[in-house]
Amino acid sequence: MTTLQSIYARLVTAYARMAEDTERGDVPGWVLITMMTAGIVTALWALAGPMLNNLFTSAVSGVHGP
Repeated sequence: MTTLQSIYARLVTAYARMAEDTERGDVPGWVLITMMTAGIVTALWALAGPMLNNLFTSAVSGVHGP
């Protein structure tokens, strides 16, 4: 068996294994979930950003060293 035939046999075997695998995942679903999560985080950041900034500034200014 030549090297080319060996490579071809491995490719055919790998392709056959991939064809048998029916569980491929739900990529469009995960993309949708990721995009929706990013949108929610962006909206919350836009609404609560100034309040969180004031809260952090107040907390840091309230800390006194020794």
